[in-house]
Amino acid sequence: MTQKINALLAEDDKNLGVILKKYLEAKGIAVTLCYNGEEALIAFKNGDFNFCIFDVMMPLMDGFTLAKEVRRLDKRMPIIFLTARSAQEDVIEGFKIGADDYITKPFNMDELIMRIKAVFNRASYEAPMPTMYKLGNFQFDAPRHLLVKGEESRKLTSKEADLLLLLCEHMNETVERSVALQKVWYEDSYFNARSMDVYITKLRKYFKDDPKVELANIHGVGFKLVVKD
Repeated sequence: MTQKINALLAEDDKNLGVILKKYLEAKGIAVTLCYNGEEALIAFKNGDFNFCIFDVMMPLMDGFTLAKEVRRLDKRMPIIFLTARSAQEDVIEGFKIGADDYITKPFNMDELIMRIKAVFNRASYEAPMPTMYKLGNFQFDAPRHLLVKGEESRKLTSKEADLLLLLCEHMNETVERSVALQKVWYEDSYFNARSMDVYITKLRKYFKDDPKVELANIHGVGFKLVVKD
């Protein structure tokens, strides 16, 4: 592997957590260890991870709920569940949430490493996210921060481009306010929320003359970039 794995490990058994952390680090994997789901979610929002390993039965927030929250923030994040819950309905629930693998305790450490590498390699080879988006009569060039319509182009600010890219990645889906604030502003606060509303208004004005594009406000939830064929 050319890219280093930076893993978030959530395991409420402190002894097992420390053993796992030391073993994975000895294999060249960077590990941040958390002992409950709430602590892990905070770490994920503030960190830069490319892999998650979650126990299922944890205090404050269980692994399934934690995984759902992570999936809201990053749909492509590789997630492996480590759990003593081996009932078929639990395994099915894990994969419904979007787990890439589900490993029941007790497990072999070498097998865990192989599964982590397999999932990580598979995720690394997935098709990259597009950088050009067709939005009605517009083209959004995400890397260059350009919104192009015919011969005219508008250079977006970094925040405008980041916010529009997030909406494009979830086109025709609702993006919750808290998710947008965490992904673009890195903090869900009152002042950042007001700032985001200003940027939403700006983006809405850019598309106001195109009937194929609507930046809808989903009351009490968030926003949806609706693009019609």
